Amino acid sequence: MATAAEPQPAELPLAGGRDGAEVRLHPLLTATVRGPRAWFLREEGRFAWRKAFGLGVPKDQWLTAPIPAFLLEHPSAGPVLVDTGFHGSVAVTPRSNLGAFGTILYRDIEMNPEQAVAAQLREKGIEPSSVNTVIMTHFHPDHASAISDFPEATFLVSTAEWEAATHGGQREGYVKRQFDHGFHYRLVDFDSDDANSFSGFARSFDVFGDGSIRIAFTPGHTAGHMSVVAQTPHGEVLLAGDAIFMRRTLEEEHLPHMLFDEHLFRRSLREIKQYVKETPDAVVVPGHDWEAWQKLEPVY
Repeated sequence: MATAAEPQPAELPLAGGRDGAEVRLHPLLTATVRGPRAWFLREEGRFAWRKAFGLGVPKDQWLTAPIPAFLLEHPSAGPVLVDTGFHGSVAVTPRSNLGAFGTILYRDIEMNPEQAVAAQLREKGIEPSSVNTVIMTHFHPDHASAISDFPEATFLVSTAEWEAATHGGQREGYVKRQFDHGFHYRLVDFDSDDANSFSGFARSFDVFGDGSIRIAFTPGHTAGHMSVVAQTPHGEVLLAGDAIFMRRTLEEEHLPHMLFDEHLFRRSLREIKQYVKETPDAVVVPGHDWEAWQKLEPVY
């Protein structure tokens, strides 16, 4: 196994920005999974954890969830990805990529190899090697599974997430071999004085210095989770990632079952709510809401 290169601090903004730039945003569905409803929308009670893991819950009562990634076409910085979704190998031999625990956690996957991001990019005439930047909301397998497909890219990940992922294991939700490569990892330090507020978010960075793509610190689901705000010709789109699994998380504060830190999750949720209040026309994309996913446009 290759050893991950020593990550370097991110020097933001990255090169390639252009005044007035907007990005074309393509939602990419890499797979769907089915899981117990109580995993996505927690239940209370002594044995609630059983329902969260599907014990005694008929599969016809499980929810379908998308495993997404997003292509952002920047007019001068080139193609940018937000997360990588599932690697194509997951469609054939899930255990080889997801590991033993991951195979249990994601035990009802529907995917074909053509759904992998690399294959979808080629269908759009984009070679994976031409992807310059990948923004990682976090390093859980459904987001980091296909990192190996983009060896030429610079990966932006928060310092807190890097520390959690490299010191954690599968029980913390990480499969190290997915990101244990000698790639260009750049750490975003949201505790830096260079971080600034943006429309409800206390700590954020402008990735290219032109307002087209911003990253906001939204920990709680994991220690270093980030969300992404994209400026498109149709307006702003908030890629919330797993800071909100479902629309009901945003609208009703109905939290998922498992969280790294509930206090941080609720604080991030308050910031997302404030962003929505300040930007009511923004499209908000939850991490794993199938109903919300089906309402998305093919491109923004």
